[in-house]
Amino acid sequence: MKYEDAIKKYDPVIGIEVHVELGTATKMFDAAPNTFGGGPNTNITPTSLGLPGSLPVVNEKGVEYAIKIGLALGCEIAETCRFARKNYFYPDVPKDFQTSQSDEPIAAEGEVEIELEDGTMFTIPVERAHMEEDAGKNTHIGGATGRIHGADHSLVDYNRAGVPLVEIVTHPITGTGARAAEVASTYVRTLRDIFRALDVSEARMEQGNVRADVNVSLRESPDAPLGTRTETKNVNSFRSIERAVRYEIARQATRLEAGEKIVQETRHFHEGTGETSSGRPKSDADDYRYFPEPDLVPLVPSRDWVEELRATLPELPAQKRRRLAGVWGFSDLEMRDIVNAGLLEVIEETVNAGAKPAAARKWWTGEVARLANQKDQSTAELVTPTQIAALIGLINEGKLNDKLAKDVLTAVADGEGEPAEVMSARGLEIVEDTGALEAAVEEAIAANPDVVEKIKGGKMQAIGALMGPIMKATRGQADAGKAKDMILAKING
Repeated sequence: MKYEDAIKKYDPVIGIEVHVELGTATKMFDAAPNTFGGGPNTNITPTSLGLPGSLPVVNEKGVEYAIKIGLALGCEIAETCRFARKNYFYPDVPKDFQTSQSDEPIAAEGEVEIELEDGTMFTIPVERAHMEEDAGKNTHIGGATGRIHGADHSLVDYNRAGVPLVEIVTHPITGTGARAAEVASTYVRTLRDIFRALDVSEARMEQGNVRADVNVSLRESPDAPLGTRTETKNVNSFRSIERAVRYEIARQATRLEAGEKIVQETRHFHEGTGETSSGRPKSDADDYRYFPEPDLVPLVPSRDWVEELRATLPELPAQKRRRLAGVWGFSDLEMRDIVNAGLLEVIEETVNAGAKPAAARKWWTGEVARLANQKDQSTAELVTPTQIAALIGLINEGKLNDKLAKDVLTAVADGEGEPAEVMSARGLEIVEDTGALEAAVEEAIAANPDVVEKIKGGKMQAIGALMGPIMKATRGQADAGKAKDMILAKING
């Protein structure tokens, strides 16, 4: 069944579990380095491996970051909480249990307001945000898909085991209708932006810093009980989140229409096809046999400390966007286009470097975006905000027009130097020689008597027909305003 048909027939309910790796120097419960990459099994200690006799110690910075995340999500911060052992066997969990939090999370009951692409606001209810440690990484060798099925053998790297995580769990998200997939991806994007604003994580999804488990269920109507859910694990891009939701809604609707039952299970998302496949039966909380971690004392964050952290919270992304839109004089649509293109930060930095907001927006969303698309690079890889501000400054000084500035921009993006250096080296500065400009104007007038007659007759738009030859004669370096004034002076003189 197509997604559009499934949405008409059933009411979707989604739930998102987002894991964010915290940017602490060391792991959550031991002094092993918390760094991305490195040789397999090099960022480890006996505690990372769960060796007998090793004991965990809580990372204070990890607790601080977790509290900041909870506060930013509008959660209540627990006066006391504790860690628990989540028991399950998997090769990348060296202790055979994960140190997590169960019924006593650090933060609970908040909400996140998200803005969809057309400006619609939607509130996501947050059930909890709790601390835990990450697992290691399995690499399956010999199979066609990179998964365990069909592999000859598997390798385990424990570098990631023990990396501090905060898991943010929503309540069931209802009322999304046909926009369920968009709501899911926008919510995770909003969280990513919050993590970066708080400076608690690099939040790079391509490195696995942020991962989402996407729960989907269907019911016949908004008044019906919740349906059986599936959980698509470890989806790590916004586009994939949207595709996973759309596929699961369509797949589940197809099964229900055929009179089949939905199995509560985990599922894997396949990037190449946009489909999900069955993983394992989904366990409920009781199956993990949670019990308090005996090697860690309860955490009791003082109210003074919590309020001190609250006072350090930066302006959150949604608030910042609204403020900047007002300061810059941008419409809601203009601001959404900037945000959706991922250009808000670079435009802000360009403005801070001295450019006018409208000019910064024009260059980043126009010529820079075009070049980035042409070169198959990100805009941030091509040029810096300082360079764009310098380019705009040269235009404002009358040294470049837009056409010449585009040539300068291309050269800057190719690594030829800063805008002023490129302009000088290539001789692209606007012609200041009045004699040369006057000669070009006189030549254009003499060669186009019919155009001159139109201008004398009051058809001022005909001036454009003379500008082409003038620009050609001056290699595009004529000051268009001066050239037009000179044309009128000579024709009417």
